[in-house]
Amino acid sequence: MDLLEGVGRGKISQVVLGKLAMHVDLLKGIEELTKRESIHTGVILSGIGALKKATFRNLKTLPPNLKVEKHHRLYLDLEQPMEIVSLTGWIAAGENGEPEIHAHFSASTVINDQVVTLGGHLTPGTITSVKVVVVIGVLEDAHIRAVLDPRLNQVDVSFSPSEKNL
Repeated sequence: MDLLEGVGRGKISQVVLGKLAMHVDLLKGIEELTKRESIHTGVILSGIGALKKATFRNLKTLPPNLKVEKHHRLYLDLEQPMEIVSLTGWIAAGENGEPEIHAHFSASTVINDQVVTLGGHLTPGTITSVKVVVVIGVLEDAHIRAVLDPRLNQVDVSFSPSEKNL
């Protein structure tokens, strides 16, 4: 049994840090950074800073056919001070040539006088506060793309055919 569906390789040619403005959507800020710096393929290495609002998206149930729809997900909106604890993901050119961003994040906050950490998929609606910096490793010579996976009916990372057979 093959445990891998593929392997992508590339060289990190540079590391780009972008400081996002206050009160902007975090995902849109990352999209702007990739466009401004002409990043087509990369990895989100980290993010740090504060948020004033976050939308955490998580899977509530996994359907037997694996085709996740909105009703299978839970969206939790919080509007209060939070600290980004982690931010990771991948960036790959989609079928239209535009960068596709798939990212997850976690943030800590205070609820009922307790520090709690929440995490999930980064979706629109997560708004920056102070000192948000995103770090991206730019990949060159990578045969990594974002394509629609028909098994899942979701965009997923894909590797060139030469990289699939290990």
